[in-house]
Amino acid sequence: MYKIIFFLLNLTLFYSFAQDHNANLLIHSHNDYLQPIPFWTALSAGAHVVEADVFVHNNTLKVAHTKDEIGNLTLIKGYLEPMKVAAQKGYFKEPFVLMIDVKEQPYKTLKVLLKELKSFKTLTDNKNIQFLISGKRPKPEDFNAYPAYVQFDWQELDTPLSPQQLKKVGMVSVGFKEYSVWNGKGRLTHEDEHVVKEVIIKAKKLGKPFRFWGTPDNKTAWLEFQKIGVEVINTDNPYQCVAFFKKLAKHTYHPRPVQKVYQPTFKPDNHKVAAKNIILMIGDGMGNTQVSSAALANRGNLSLTQLKQTGLVKTSSADALCTDSAAGGTAMATGHKTNNRYIGKSTEAENLPSIAEILQNQQFKTGIITTDELVGATPASFYAHQKDRGMQKEIAQDFIKSELDWTAGGGEKHFKFTNHGGEQFNPERKKKVSVFFSEGGVKAVKEGRGPLLATTTKDALSYLSKDSKPFFIMVEAAKIDSYGHGNDITGVITETLDFDLAIAEALKFADSNKETLVIITADHETGGLDIIGGDVATGEIMVDFASDDHTAAMVPLFAYGPRSGLFSGVYENTEIFHKILQALKIAN
Repeated sequence: MYKIIFFLLNLTLFYSFAQDHNANLLIHSHNDYLQPIPFWTALSAGAHVVEADVFVHNNTLKVAHTKDEIGNLTLIKGYLEPMKVAAQKGYFKEPFVLMIDVKEQPYKTLKVLLKELKSFKTLTDNKNIQFLISGKRPKPEDFNAYPAYVQFDWQELDTPLSPQQLKKVGMVSVGFKEYSVWNGKGRLTHEDEHVVKEVIIKAKKLGKPFRFWGTPDNKTAWLEFQKIGVEVINTDNPYQCVAFFKKLAKHTYHPRPVQKVYQPTFKPDNHKVAAKNIILMIGDGMGNTQVSSAALANRGNLSLTQLKQTGLVKTSSADALCTDSAAGGTAMATGHKTNNRYIGKSTEAENLPSIAEILQNQQFKTGIITTDELVGATPASFYAHQKDRGMQKEIAQDFIKSELDWTAGGGEKHFKFTNHGGEQFNPERKKKVSVFFSEGGVKAVKEGRGPLLATTTKDALSYLSKDSKPFFIMVEAAKIDSYGHGNDITGVITETLDFDLAIAEALKFADSNKETLVIITADHETGGLDIIGGDVATGEIMVDFASDDHTAAMVPLFAYGPRSGLFSGVYENTEIFHKILQALKIAN
């Protein structure tokens, strides 16, 4: 009983699927009696059709797949009584179908069914509940002898029905294996797709929901059947299937105009002379699939994907397989693995000099740009030294003490306090440029931010290069990670495309300057992103997420400019620090 109560409590959470999703798509719980808890499992998941195979046994309807499997489960106990409870709780405000697959003796079976239904008037009077007879059925000329709440599953596409007979048809179903041997892997062959679509077109002329039975049962198959026009998805996994389609809108990126791609000249690429300037660009949460999805959305190309020098970076922290941005940023900034949440400190909580601080001692100008707050974990890793990324007041004090020449990001509110000398933070006093995009968090592209990251990158490069001094700047696209956590593919792709605009500005600068090394990578992957469908020609992308958190997947690295070849290969994130110094020919 406690399990039934649990499912009832959860119905309000899941039963909204019919309202949320395409009203034409129905999820069919095939052989529902094999579920851990028949009926309730499917209903709580949000399925619209549940199927029970029945035999007449001792003048009652028993639910079983074969005669040999007949046990104690009856249609009354397994379905009709639970449906009555659900109806009393206020459910079935949306259409719901109990498909009764008659295994033998259709006339006798329906006689027993009508007798049993007399005790469930609340169900038979509910216009949203349909009892659909499948399997062995009466002859079409007898359809109209049955009450309005009883309808039939029509399976003979080549047999015509009269208008009156057609009114008693609630669904059209045929066996998929009659038309294709596809197993749900890859895609339908063009020939099979043509045949299957012809069947669907023929069935839809009857004006009823259409179902294939005996189908492959996985995400690829569900998506393919929906795409080609199947309205009833047949599944043994109703919970997973409903969840998949419920999230599909959020997991689908719809085409937008193609973004211009910058084609590098490659004249300064991989020269053996030392680099003078460094542009380190970090796509927070940007794994290989994030890059792939953005490229596919942009019809196959990014400025980023023009580059020839590539690597793979391992991201685990000192104390966790899956790093956070603090440990990931610190590894790149200092060349040392540390614990999650540590900013610029070793595992023993000792301060570690960052690449920015080391280069400041070599008379480099330094800068940071981020679409996060400036006290965020990734940017803070390049100037701060605190034991926890949440120590934002202390991180802000480290920022004030830093020798950074150019900074831009969100979080101005963190600097509206008096410093240790009793003065308000004043960037002009330290002859630095600090641009605040916002009081708190920075807007996303979806929220109207525009190409702020690209224009700020361009402005910063102009400022830092106005004299002969070398410079180092870290540019972070922070919100790829945010939308990865939210499993929002439109956000992930728009932020990655926005990052690519900033990358284009860096590559243009490198081509004109010829002494600048550009490195593009990520601190970690977020979301366990997987591309499962779409259209290369239009840029539509359909994805799935394995997680709402960071993963331990290796992340890509792209490099362009003098000594970019140093960054090819597979290595730990700490090596980025050492390779930068090697590219500059500065001893560590």
